[in-house]
Amino acid sequence: MDKKVEISILCQLYGKLLTNKQFLFIDDYYNNDLSLSEIAENNNITRQAVRDNIKKGEKKLFEYEEKLEFMKRTLKQEKKIEKVLSELTKIQTDYSDKQISNVLENIKKQLNCLV
Repeated sequence: MDKKVEISILCQLYGKLLTNKQFLFIDDYYNNDLSLSEIAENNNITRQAVRDNIKKGEKKLFEYEEKLEFMKRTLKQEKKIEKVLSELTKIQTDYSDKQISNVLENIKKQLNCLV
């Protein structure tokens, strides 16, 4: 997974555990695509201070994920759900019974809500 995407997801999961500045700077840098200079200018601080806050925040995000593994478990669950949906679609297309098809469609809708 791309580092930017990974940090963006981690920030969504654990961002509220960071300091307010760390969360805002990481959000601006990774999600709003602002440069270090733009963030520094917007906050009247140095570019180095922004970079330090982002690096400390990134380190904390990775530490939280290492301990809690929420992102890892979520991605694993999504893959399992996608596999089940694929199998349900196969059954639905291979068998013509209308009742089975309706039941499978309801199951697919419920699983899609989880993804």
